[in-house]
Amino acid sequence: MPTTIPVTVQQNPSKLVLLDQTRLPEEELFLYLDTREAIFEAIKKLRVRGAPAIGIAAAYGMYVCLSQKPYESLEEMTEDCTSLKQYFANSRPTAYNLFWALDRMQRRFDTELQKEGITQEEILDALFEESTAIFEEDQAMSKAIGKHGLTVFSKDRHWGVMTHCNAGGLATSGYGTALAPLYLGHELGYQFSVYSNETRPLLQGSRLTAYELAKGGLDVTILCDNMASLVMKEGKIDAVIVGADRIAANGDTANKIGTSGLAILAKAYDIPFYVAAPTSTFDLNTLHGDDIVIEQRDKDEVINGFGRRTGPADAKVYNPAFDVTDAQYISAIFTEKGIIEHPTIEKVRKHLLTE
Repeated sequence: MPTTIPVTVQQNPSKLVLLDQTRLPEEELFLYLDTREAIFEAIKKLRVRGAPAIGIAAAYGMYVCLSQKPYESLEEMTEDCTSLKQYFANSRPTAYNLFWALDRMQRRFDTELQKEGITQEEILDALFEESTAIFEEDQAMSKAIGKHGLTVFSKDRHWGVMTHCNAGGLATSGYGTALAPLYLGHELGYQFSVYSNETRPLLQGSRLTAYELAKGGLDVTILCDNMASLVMKEGKIDAVIVGADRIAANGDTANKIGTSGLAILAKAYDIPFYVAAPTSTFDLNTLHGDDIVIEQRDKDEVINGFGRRTGPADAKVYNPAFDVTDAQYISAIFTEKGIIEHPTIEKVRKHLLTE
């Protein structure tokens, strides 16, 4: 299991504690944040990233910000809670766990507010309890995802597995999503060689995934994104596993840019393509992938990445952070509840409604 938890909180005084992932792999620097502006910037600038970790950071962030001052009335506290929720929701538009966690914190606030004689301190205690529950549930979900995902592998052979971007411990609070079966299998004696695509333009695959896999003792090889087809053709890849930032009701999946191309390649080479995500990543109000809002990011990430210019400053740049993989290319989705094979809207709804 990964040894570094990327997001947590301290109390007295309250601060959101984040591992600054923009500094990896060169430096492990922790940030201690206690203002809404600093927390918003950390989410927006990918100092914390990965859909589950973003949700945890936003939940803890609401608690931290509301604990900074005594309010003159519960009405004032209520207004600030609503304002915080809307503010943090504007930081990243695609990752569904962000909205799921903020809605959950708002519901807990509203529930506590209905209790007769409730105090600000009691509301804060309840919000800390709720955000901690989100954190702990994520840890349990990632391990359950790992157990279900591991069932598609066996101990009697060596597996070559490709992944894209980062969906490991740095993107969650535990084993991760896409990397969860690999971490768990490694602990149990399964044999994996992981091929981690660098993931342009911000290199989360090389900076983060390869970093945490190597630190965890797994065999990992970094690939440039445009090497994927060759490596598949050479027979090195037995499965592709990726995470997800939002999954539509029909199984269409938004993940880091480049994912959909890998799914199409995997189909061409008859390689199973798996998505791993908690049920909190599913958005049943979005029927299919065409309706998922795709975040557009700054052009300097492409032509001036990491401080070195690689394109003319006046060039036009198209820099979507995500793309959508059609459900028809997905062999199965691993969740904490089990496996959805060849997802459809009927299978997704049935899976999510199962206790």
